[in-house]
Amino acid sequence: MDMPSWTDPKLGTMKRAALWLVDVVGEGNIFTKEAVKEAFPGVSQADRRVRDLRDHGWQINTNREDASLGQHEQRFVKQGEPVWQPGKGTRPGTSITQTRRREVLRRDGHFCRSCGITPGEVYAGTHESAQIDIARRVVRQPNGAEKTELVAECNRCRVGGRGAVVDLGEMLKRAEGLSGLERRVLSGWMDQDRREFSAAEAFWADYRTLPEESRVKIREALKPAGE
Repeated sequence: MDMPSWTDPKLGTMKRAALWLVDVVGEGNIFTKEAVKEAFPGVSQADRRVRDLRDHGWQINTNREDASLGQHEQRFVKQGEPVWQPGKGTRPGTSITQTRRREVLRRDGHFCRSCGITPGEVYAGTHESAQIDIARRVVRQPNGAEKTELVAECNRCRVGGRGAVVDLGEMLKRAEGLSGLERRVLSGWMDQDRREFSAAEAFWADYRTLPEESRVKIREALKPAGE
């Protein structure tokens, strides 16, 4: 199917913005809010319509997700649903109000639910500090329906988790298969909303991130003397 022109005034602003990103900006490239205003002169809230594309699977990063970007820069990372096609782009918007944002952050303890980092905390091995914001997660319900839910995550985890679908029904089945001891241990972690990792577990997590050449050195260092 041929793509319409992004300059077609008969199309809605969000559809035109999507076509503009594809035709003019291109995946992987940077654009600014000023560029959006220049592309859509006299169109109110054109930048907001660009943001609305995220609700349709488009990945558009700001400096919250990509520290290399300037304050007014955005990167068109990946195209999502072709909203300009008939029947597409009609999903109800899921804009998050500031009140709702504060509610979710308070509910989730003001830290990243994926990695546990807190606002302003520096990522290990870097000089980059974490920012906590709200991510949308698609959760597949036990009846098969999909529901978008909100969760607090840091700028790194939000990018890595985009497009992921959590299968709640599958997790509930796994919960049924746990032993009594496993259930008690998990319940304790959930009640405290935290888990302390042992030194070996923390070491294992770091080890898995190493290149193979470095993993070999670690394995050699841990071998018992004489082997």
